[in-house]
Amino acid sequence: MAVIHQTTLQPTKLELLTEWLPTRPWYRGGEARLDRVGGFRLDDPAGEVGIEFMVVTDGEGADAVSYLVPLTYRGAPLDGAEAALVGTSEHGVLGKRWIYDGAHDPVLVAQVYALLAGRAEAQAQSLTDVQDRAVAVSRPAAAGAADAEPVRVTEGADHTDVEVRAPGAPAPLTLRVRRVLAAGTEVPPDADGGVTAEWRRADGTTVRGLFVVAL
Repeated sequence: MAVIHQTTLQPTKLELLTEWLPTRPWYRGGEARLDRVGGFRLDDPAGEVGIEFMVVTDGEGADAVSYLVPLTYRGAPLDGAEAALVGTSEHGVLGKRWIYDGAHDPVLVAQVYALLAGRAEAQAQSLTDVQDRAVAVSRPAAAGAADAEPVRVTEGADHTDVEVRAPGAPAPLTLRVRRVLAAGTEVPPDADGGVTAEWRRADGTTVRGLFVVAL
C-alpha cells in the first residue's frame, strides 16, 4: 500500500513537467502552462516504487489540451532508463526521488497489466488506501494471471504503445497509453479492453475518457 505524504516536493511535479512535456513527440505546442486536473494511483506490491497516472491541462479555454502522464517515483535511478527520466526532486520525507515517464518503467507497466487482468485496483490520487471507484476497467480476453514485462515502447502522434508479454498469456498485448485525452468511453473496434477515468477540463466540467486501451 502506497502512503501519500502531505509534504513538499522541490522542484514540484508541475515544474518538472513544464520543462519535460514540450520535448515529447505528442505535445501539441504552446507555453506549457500546466494545471493538474485528474488521475489515479496504483500500488507497487513491493512497496518500492510510487505509481501515478497524472492528467495535466495545458492552456486555457477551447484551445486547452489535456495530457495523460504516467509517472513513477523511485529512490534510486532505474538502470537503462536515462531517456525516460523526467527529472529529480527532493521529497520532504523520502529524500531525493528519481521521476520517470512510467510508460518506460517495468513496475508501472506490470501494474497496468494487473489492473486490466483484475488483479489490481486503482487508488485515489491524493489519499492513502482509498480505492478510486471512478476508474473503470474493461478486461481484455488476452490478459493472463502472470505478471507482464514490457518488450518494446513506441511513441505515436497522440499515444505511447507498450508491447507486453506475460508467461501463460494466450497472446501478447499492446497497451496504448492515450497521451492526448478526449472525452468518450467507447473502446475502439480494434481494441480488447481498456481503462477509463475522469479529469477536469479547463472550463471546470468533469469528463470521462479512455486512458489506456489494450490492443
